[in-house]
Amino acid sequence: MPDLGPIPVSKALRHNLLLMTDSYKLTHWRQYPPGTEKVYSYIESRGGMFSDLVFFGLQYYLKRYMEDVVFTREDVEEAEELSRQHFGHDGYFNRQGWLELLERHGGRLPLEIKAVAEGTVVPISNVLATVENTDPRFPWLTNYMETLLLKVWYPITVATLSREIKRVFLFHLERTGEPSGIPFKLHDFGYRGVTSEETAAIGAAAHLINFQGTDTLAGIRLLQQFYGASAMPGFSVPAAEHSTITAWGREHESDAYRNMLEQFPEGVVACVSDSYDVFNACEHIWGKELRSQVLQRNGVLVIRPDSGDPKTVVLRVLEILGAKFGYQINSKGYKVLVPQVRVIQGDGVNYWTIQDVLTAITRAGWSADNVNFGMGGALLQQVNRDTQRFAFKSSNVTVRGQSHAVWKEPITDEGKGQKRGRLALVQHDHAFQTVTTSAGDGHPPGLLETVFLNGKIVRQHTLEEIRQRAELAVSAHAL
Repeated sequence: MPDLGPIPVSKALRHNLLLMTDSYKLTHWRQYPPGTEKVYSYIESRGGMFSDLVFFGLQYYLKRYMEDVVFTREDVEEAEELSRQHFGHDGYFNRQGWLELLERHGGRLPLEIKAVAEGTVVPISNVLATVENTDPRFPWLTNYMETLLLKVWYPITVATLSREIKRVFLFHLERTGEPSGIPFKLHDFGYRGVTSEETAAIGAAAHLINFQGTDTLAGIRLLQQFYGASAMPGFSVPAAEHSTITAWGREHESDAYRNMLEQFPEGVVACVSDSYDVFNACEHIWGKELRSQVLQRNGVLVIRPDSGDPKTVVLRVLEILGAKFGYQINSKGYKVLVPQVRVIQGDGVNYWTIQDVLTAITRAGWSADNVNFGMGGALLQQVNRDTQRFAFKSSNVTVRGQSHAVWKEPITDEGKGQKRGRLALVQHDHAFQTVTTSAGDGHPPGLLETVFLNGKIVRQHTLEEIRQRAELAVSAHAL
């Protein structure tokens, strides 16, 4: 192969849909039984950390990668050459199949994808989406797309984790404070902690299904572009980081804090306060030197401790601020700081530390109203496909006009047994069930709707609709 020199940066990462699959799938067209016409597959979570899932993110992948014309002859040529070099063998790549698909469908994908409405909360071990080729000439296409489509595990898992944290917070707010404050109790701090811009966008968008606080701008842009978000879906506030505080020097720590109050004289402002000694900062600088300025300010100062054991540090900070600024006892018998002061914990935050902190402060008599959390890597990065054990599996094939169920049932792992046949998701009295179905079998139509058909997206969901489906009622948040 001739040396083409360096690849221009503008083209280096141009995506080729034919290569957005696992290497071994390039060879699967040779492996199906002769006469195979249809392959029908499904997506499910086989279990994991949580028992219910928020279905979200498929629409992004469909619109971003699969809608309309998605490959050209140039892509076929590129994929063939890469395959030849990659395997060291000619003929493994399905050149003729892709060229025929291009000729017959003009670069569009002859697939039907059905899925539950985005935002629907579905128990684990249920079908979430199905995929089937619509042209019997291309049965190999269904599972060729697994690698791309199964990435929906990521937004589903992040949206689910975020919602479960919301459930925890609602439990404590209903018992100790005001549940109406829930939209901003968990703030996305995860932008710098993820592996790519796309990861940031997808994960941040998933979090915004449940909350409205974020510092990950990429998620806002994704929701605007792919989910019709006309109103602003996420919000933030001016906030300090250690560089903007330590730049003043330790001897001018109070000047750094005073500058925050003067630069942002109204509204919410957050200030990291542990650059040196967070307890001294709360007691002597915020609570004494700047106390009157904080109380006279038209807004809320959110003090951020950013080191140490979260449950211990947050409780001590609350005790200091309560002594210095004062507090009231709310109607539920819990202490609430004066309206001008709140606390946000942004270090070491995950699903369990949030529960630890809220339990510790409420046991000490403090309302959950006093505290917010910023969650970074644990929200957007410390999840993987096995967090909820996602799988994409075939359950039905048609060979020479005969449709029949297929499945695996390994004796070494019962948890990896598969569903069989064509599937429907039905709901009776709020309970979900996956059933095997066929035309005229008497089952209700179910909750899976066609969202993609032969290159066209035929059903779309807006952010507003998704949020409504995923909403946790205050009266239904029991842990």
